[in-house]
Amino acid sequence: MSSLLPSLRAATLARGTHRSILRASNAVRHLNLHEYQSQELMRGAGIAVPRGFDVDSRAAALAAAEEIASTGADIVVKAQVLAGGRGLGAFKNGFKGGVHMCYTPQNAADTAEKMIGQHLVTKQTGADGRLCSKALVTERLYLRREMYFAILYDRESQGPVIVASRVGGTSIEDIAAADPTAITKVPVDIRAGLSKEDAQTCAKALGFEGGEGLEKAVGQVEKLYEMFIEKDATLLEINPLAETSDGDVVCIDAKINFDDNAEFRHADIFEKRDTSQEDPREVRASKFDLNYIGLDGNIGCLVNGAGLAMATMDIIKLHGGEPANFLDVGGSATEEQVMEAFTILNDDPNVEAILVNIFGGIMRCDVIAQGIISAANKLDMRVPVIVRLQGNKVDEAKDLIRNSGLKLVASDDLDQAAKKACKLAEIVKLANAADVKVSFSS
Repeated sequence: MSSLLPSLRAATLARGTHRSILRASNAVRHLNLHEYQSQELMRGAGIAVPRGFDVDSRAAALAAAEEIASTGADIVVKAQVLAGGRGLGAFKNGFKGGVHMCYTPQNAADTAEKMIGQHLVTKQTGADGRLCSKALVTERLYLRREMYFAILYDRESQGPVIVASRVGGTSIEDIAAADPTAITKVPVDIRAGLSKEDAQTCAKALGFEGGEGLEKAVGQVEKLYEMFIEKDATLLEINPLAETSDGDVVCIDAKINFDDNAEFRHADIFEKRDTSQEDPREVRASKFDLNYIGLDGNIGCLVNGAGLAMATMDIIKLHGGEPANFLDVGGSATEEQVMEAFTILNDDPNVEAILVNIFGGIMRCDVIAQGIISAANKLDMRVPVIVRLQGNKVDEAKDLIRNSGLKLVASDDLDQAAKKACKLAEIVKLANAADVKVSFSS
């Protein structure tokens, strides 16, 4: 399922690296749940969802499919990975498609067995794919029509906005491009809450014109908004929201993200986090409260402040390099956090040089320097480190580096530091290609 949130947020940023960072940050900045987990939450909130069971083995899939078949319904088996485009994806074992219609319990069990424990590759996962640890075995509903519904936060209105369209089941970006009038946005006053009139406006935008269907749609809109607020969600996207042949309004597929700052209020939800779906570097960084986003380049960046991090990556690209990450240690990092940040960069096999760019304001340069020195003494530094420090306690930091005995490349000028990082990264790349080992520890 395609999410509207990345395209809305990316539209506010410059092209290139900034947009790549934003796309990469979606699974990191906000807790993302699997489809079956989202359905469990919605079911508990009184929202209509298909009957289904999450399974992790062929035997469990067979039992779930037999229970669904006993009601006379056909069966759908869906791979549970945190990526869009599952239906058109392919498993690395050769099995095609992450969503399958099945007409017997045995067929459903065979299908689930081919998914579980395998990596599914979709347009959003990259070539390595993502591990499918579970499958969702659910009933097939016969739909009269499909719609699109989402709630997210909007900077312009400074509150939640509901996005509704009578056209759904496909990419919302494609719908918007084909017919912008097919999409209705309804801002909601977060203090006053969702009014009955706003809920009716949304239901009508979904194509309900009156009678029992409109009432059911309004009820679902109200419950979805209530859950969005109560659970501190940052995105609730239903695609498709469907009207069944019986006239029911059902959420077929859902994507829900949650505000990480609200974790203390929702420990039960955050316990559902599936770290197997995330970049292990980002998982490791999150344990130390580091703002880390992995990218595809070869120059590691250790910076304080998001704006400075963006500028640092831009200047690396200006000189022909490619940033390997976004890593902001913030304004109050400890020596331990700096050490961990440095360790993550040094352990990344794609990194061929590290550029440290610190402006000491709240963050003290000597703390950064000591963290770098401690990490370098502890690690076998396999890449060169270029350090540019300015601001609070910079003289003390330079003394620490000067007396450390480490092979650190110092520079007061960011432009020169970036040039050095790009040049040294190229040298390391050539050395690696020639299988020449170079030490940068001391």
